[in-house]
Amino acid sequence: MELRTRTRVKICGLTRIDDALHAVRLGADSIGLVFHQPSPRSIDIESAIKIRMAMPPFVTVTALLMNENEDWIGQVIEQVKPDCLQFHGDETSSSCDRWNLPYIKAIPMGSVGDAGAFASAYLGAQGFLLDSNVAGRQGGSGDTFDWSKVPSSFGSPLLLAGGLNPGNVAEAITQVKPWAVDVSSGVEASKGIKDKGLMNRFFSEVKRGDDHA
Repeated sequence: MELRTRTRVKICGLTRIDDALHAVRLGADSIGLVFHQPSPRSIDIESAIKIRMAMPPFVTVTALLMNENEDWIGQVIEQVKPDCLQFHGDETSSSCDRWNLPYIKAIPMGSVGDAGAFASAYLGAQGFLLDSNVAGRQGGSGDTFDWSKVPSSFGSPLLLAGGLNPGNVAEAITQVKPWAVDVSSGVEASKGIKDKGLMNRFFSEVKRGDDHA
């Protein structure tokens, strides 16, 4: 599915309004808020609402979830009102579909041999995020995976994640040509706290990658 004219950017694991607004100023298409409470980048509902309310038009808020109970997912949806859900666990297609919201399903490339076959079980997904982790483990490790494993032909938009940073994102875009790139640890000063200089460089490198893709 060839749609891209530029690579979209999602900054994930945000916990502070200032970081979120800086990402938006740089041109972020989406910000990711982590609602998996064991994660060091998790955010509470009250803080998430404040970030949500600070977002300008046409910037989406994506809620990251991993094997959450339905009550918690319902609370996140009702109070934060995310534009999109991003599932990173063992969720079935029906459990993703049931919320009647656009959703992205993460594919753990560390343990999935055939990304296309994995994706075929989630016909309702808006797109698929290819991450470096293995099934059952959280992302945000800073590790990459072998980009040659990315299918050359795929029926849905691909979002590339896993170890991206200002030093490798241009090469990733040139090689993979994803619909979007998703970065968390690669632009952090510490877990959940973003580094503005690294974010600046990341967006510059995305543009450089697009210029050569």
